[in-house]
Amino acid sequence: MGSMNKYFFKDMSVMFGRSMRHIFRSMDTIITVSITPIAIMLLFVYVFGGAIETGTENYIDYLLPGILLMTIGSGIAYVAYRLFTDKERGIFERFHSMPIARSTVLWGHVLTSLISNGISVVVIILVALLMGLRPAAGILEWLGVFGILGIFTLALTWIAVIAGLAAKTPDGAGAFSYPIIFLPFISSAFVPTDTMPSVVRAFAENQPVTPIVEAIRNLLANQPVGNDIWVALAWCMAIIVVAYILAMRIYKKL
Repeated sequence: MGSMNKYFFKDMSVMFGRSMRHIFRSMDTIITVSITPIAIMLLFVYVFGGAIETGTENYIDYLLPGILLMTIGSGIAYVAYRLFTDKERGIFERFHSMPIARSTVLWGHVLTSLISNGISVVVIILVALLMGLRPAAGILEWLGVFGILGIFTLALTWIAVIAGLAAKTPDGAGAFSYPIIFLPFISSAFVPTDTMPSVVRAFAENQPVTPIVEAIRNLLANQPVGNDIWVALAWCMAIIVVAYILAMRIYKKL
């Protein structure tokens, strides 16, 4: 069992290295992922921000958590695309004929997603600081923020794996991310939910993005997070478990 674990991690580090090389060869991926959220952030802060009542002194402080989730939603589309490309080129068959743990091929892509999305998130936070973001968070709160964003990235990445393995075309591989990018618009990411019509409000308050946004917002403001953090983690863990099981089932059929 020990040697099997040793080989699993060794194989996974090789796959992770292979996947990371693709990222560093095309850094434009990270730039592309960051451009749209930065544009939305500029638009909402400098064009709409003055007209939106959020109860916060600085709208960028209110807005940032939703923008970070949109950034991750954009970034995972590339995971699906790269997996689809591997499948179409027969890379999986080549790896399956080698004495390596099968699942390490997927884990290489998943870990790369965590790193590349982490870089994009840091870029967005730096831009937000230039735009006047003034978080009250200490080190522990920042660790909490990055922890939640990491688990959220993991959850969405396993959904991306399903899309990449099941897609029939390159466009189809990335298209699943559009509804995910759109979800923050129907949440508390841009405006408080109590300003919404009752049906929209009911949806906004009972979908995964709202508790994740609220937990991150309160951590950044150094405020009590209440139940939001547990609801956020429960949503993310449930998505990870279901998506992982489905992804593995599809992968084994390839």
